[in-house]
Amino acid sequence: MRADSIAFAISGMLFGVIVGWILGNQQSAGVAATAAPAAAAAPATAGGDGTRPPAAPLDENRAKELVAAASGAPADAAPRVELGNLYFDAERYPEAVEWYEQALRLTPNDANVSTDLGVAYYYTDQPDKAIQQFEQSLKADPKHTKTMLNMGIVKAFGKQDLAGAAAAWQQVIATAPDSPEATAAKKALEGLQQAHPGGPAAGASGS
Repeated sequence: MRADSIAFAISGMLFGVIVGWILGNQQSAGVAATAAPAAAAAPATAGGDGTRPPAAPLDENRAKELVAAASGAPADAAPRVELGNLYFDAERYPEAVEWYEQALRLTPNDANVSTDLGVAYYYTDQPDKAIQQFEQSLKADPKHTKTMLNMGIVKAFGKQDLAGAAAAWQQVIATAPDSPEATAAKKALEGLQQAHPGGPAAGASGS
């Protein structure tokens, strides 16, 4: 996804808070892992006020150029990743899944692409596949905090697994306590604790 369109948000009655967080580029190429489910089951990117910005219009000409580039370079993941990003930003998630899957077949250990694919699975109502993909991301990079953050979101909103979500967010904090992802994870845990005092997040948000 483009860096300027990446957002992380937690909202709704479950957590009782809205956290807007822009996640920066994960690689110099501009590939970044995102997560943005909002409210109980509806994923959404969000700004600081919790509103959802409109989808980016699909640049049809650029898409055609990238399809041609991908066709002419069957071993090159880059145009496939960019196509995945392009379709994701346009909220055309099934097409994003297709291109991310193609890219990942060429670069199976790319945790960024793997996590982008997992998020796209979530947006196509496949939380189990999303979690499985995040597990693959963590095998490739056990310290990939954006994956851990996303894992918690999908477990909370996609599977209603609050204990699993809390564990994922605690892992973010333990792995990179000073990172933006850790700040977002702490806020998520605080919201979870507010909603469920004494529950799975008890004592964790201030770690």
